[in-house]
Amino acid sequence: MARKPGSSPSAIKSRAARTAAALAPAGMASAAAKAPVAPKKRTNPVQFFREVRAETRKITWTSRKETWITSVMVFIMVVMASVFFLGVDWGLGFGIRQILSLANAG
Repeated sequence: MARKPGSSPSAIKSRAARTAAALAPAGMASAAAKAPVAPKKRTNPVQFFREVRAETRKITWTSRKETWITSVMVFIMVVMASVFFLGVDWGLGFGIRQILSLANAG
């Protein structure tokens, strides 16, 4: 049976060491555990825009119907939340007025 790529013991140990180094606090990381980091290769602008176009092709946009349904659902939830908070505000106001009227009556 063939092994999956990256499943050799040395590859697993290497990934575990990198994960431990990344999760360790900045002061706790030892210099020996850090592997030398290769400088990042700069991409030329043409290649950058090709990659951007390739990524934008992967975007899945919602349909007009999905957008409409979601907007209606948001509107309904806003109305329901408004009615709820209106009731809570009225109830608290009523309670405070009753307490203050008792305090003023004495």
